[in-house]
Amino acid sequence: MSSISVALIDGHPVTIEGLAHVLALQGAFTVVACGTSSTDALTIAERHRPDLMIMDLAIPGNAIAAISQIAADHLGTRIIAFTAVPGVDRAVKALEAGARGYVSKSCGTDEIVSAARAVAAGDTYVSQNFGSEAIAALRNASVRRIAMQALRLSAREDQIVQFLLGGKTNKEIASRLGITERTVKHYMTVLMQKLNARNRVEVAMAAQHLKRIPAGRHEAELGHLRSGETFTPDGGRYLS
Repeated sequence: MSSISVALIDGHPVTIEGLAHVLALQGAFTVVACGTSSTDALTIAERHRPDLMIMDLAIPGNAIAAISQIAADHLGTRIIAFTAVPGVDRAVKALEAGARGYVSKSCGTDEIVSAARAVAAGDTYVSQNFGSEAIAALRNASVRRIAMQALRLSAREDQIVQFLLGGKTNKEIASRLGITERTVKHYMTVLMQKLNARNRVEVAMAAQHLKRIPAGRHEAELGHLRSGETFTPDGGRYLS
């Protein structure tokens, strides 16, 4: 069996050394790179393409944005969010961004190894010290994602979103499409209502997220997830 390549991203060298030591003892993992920031995470993902990345959410930069970009650009790299300040909102954001695991730094070494093995195998893992409230929140997020997936933009709405992503103003969009600026504003209002957005920036972000949602993947996983266990989509059973 080939070794699982791992990248460790954490702002504390002691934590990195500890994780590297724990994983090395297992014999199944090889640490190929380490970093201390979200910028390092992006660079390492591009340069090393590790099978697994364990990332602290408190690193300098935007860890959630880094997770989202790596998940979108490097499908072979699965990410575990590793945090000293676990919380429901943070868990939802990390998993929605594309992380496949969420583990508290207060867990034991056995759990981080279990999480690493599970996520590397394609499963989803949430730390066992999360209670029913966290799991319920994750399921609610899954429901919201299903609703988003059901949305469909009209051809004209999609055109406007594309121009919006390109930084065009309402006036420029109107000129490109041969319609009035008032009509563009009408479509913008419709898009804000449809995407539950408050402004142009949120419309663009919601539209991008809508296009990235893989049909049916996380819904199945999160819909059956239980605290401290992993869900295997193919077998439909839980592993401790």
